[in-house]
Amino acid sequence: MIKAVLEYLDKVIRLRFDDEMNGSESVIPAFVPGDDVERPLQKFIQENELGEAETIVLFIALVPHMSPEFFNNIIAEYLPNGGDFPEFGGVKGKNHRGILPTGETVLYILAGRDIEKRMEVARLFDEEHLFFQKNVLNIGPVPAGEPRMSGRLVLDDEYVDLFTSGKVSKPKLSSDFPAQRITTNQEWGDLVLKEKTLEEIKELETWLNFNEQLMGEWGMRDKIKPGFRVLFYGPSGTGKTMTTCLLGKYTGRDVYRVDLSMVISKYIGETEKNLSGLFNKAEHKNWILFFDEADSLFGKRTNVRDAHDKYANQEVSYLLQRIEAHNGLVILASNMKGNIDSAFTRRFNAFIEFDPPGVAERLKLWQVYMPPKNKMHKDIDLKELAKNYELTGANIVNSIHYAGLLSIQKGNAVLNQETLLAGIRKEYKKEGKILQQ
Repeated sequence: MIKAVLEYLDKVIRLRFDDEMNGSESVIPAFVPGDDVERPLQKFIQENELGEAETIVLFIALVPHMSPEFFNNIIAEYLPNGGDFPEFGGVKGKNHRGILPTGETVLYILAGRDIEKRMEVARLFDEEHLFFQKNVLNIGPVPAGEPRMSGRLVLDDEYVDLFTSGKVSKPKLSSDFPAQRITTNQEWGDLVLKEKTLEEIKELETWLNFNEQLMGEWGMRDKIKPGFRVLFYGPSGTGKTMTTCLLGKYTGRDVYRVDLSMVISKYIGETEKNLSGLFNKAEHKNWILFFDEADSLFGKRTNVRDAHDKYANQEVSYLLQRIEAHNGLVILASNMKGNIDSAFTRRFNAFIEFDPPGVAERLKLWQVYMPPKNKMHKDIDLKELAKNYELTGANIVNSIHYAGLLSIQKGNAVLNQETLLAGIRKEYKKEGKILQQ
């Protein structure tokens, strides 16, 4: 397939150069793929019904990732004595030694010097086109005052992976992508919540499993807003992150926790830029976006006292627009519902409260997370622990973890009441509470 792409694009570019020199106008031939419809690139072209121009644009963006010298070799044949060819466009990269195609490269190959055709080709990069809608490729930013089409033609990294290796690598946390994929090895049975909360979580799982069917088969896409926005609120350690991971695990979706420290910037316009990149990347991916400790970004807007307040409020307004237009699931987590700006809460589809566990839930948590019985001393009474110590699930896990390490350090073969109380005491101290003996 890759060889066929290179041969086809080579033929198309040479036709353009020959027409330029001879004053002719050739008909661009159609790309004829092989019979193997399962190959990702061919499958993408067929499923999205790409026309000849769209297919050529895709190939132009892909070629530098497969054959760095491709454009240089062709141009060298037509300009053997060297020289500049501004009509062809193209830029040099920091590391890449060949020509990186630009929007101008696309215009020249597909339309030559025909102004009307060039304007028609330029529409392939409009926001309404599938290249933009599916975040396939775009024209990169250019310095102020320079033509938009002089920007580099950028194929999304995920599509580069898909078309060259047949599989998509997961995006990594970086300045360009301020989110990190999170997973869990836990099962639904390990999640201990009050019954009312569990029922609401199941409703959320129903949306994830069946909303697309409702939108498509039932024709509701034009009648219902895209996406789903939900607030998880409650004290730390009550299961908000674990619930999010389990929703992703059991509905086949990747969960990305947004690193707000990398999103929020003191520089005007940078926060919006970071958010825009994040939401653009997540569009049409079926990801779950998880904003933990969301108060710092989604908090209440202030009265405008100075320029800082003005731009901070603009950031919230921009985020409100993006989160409302996003077509996936967005989960915000906060310790308190009242901390979130009412402009967001009015647009949430659901509010799910994560209460601190009661005695019954604490007992179940102790039972779920304790080591096997042969590692527990008979003096441990889980019912008494659940009754006497008000701990969250995270507190209980941390207590058991600390007690286990302390037991091994002391050469004990099993956990006992003393080491568990040491773990509980440590958790109480972290939260500024005093453990009553």
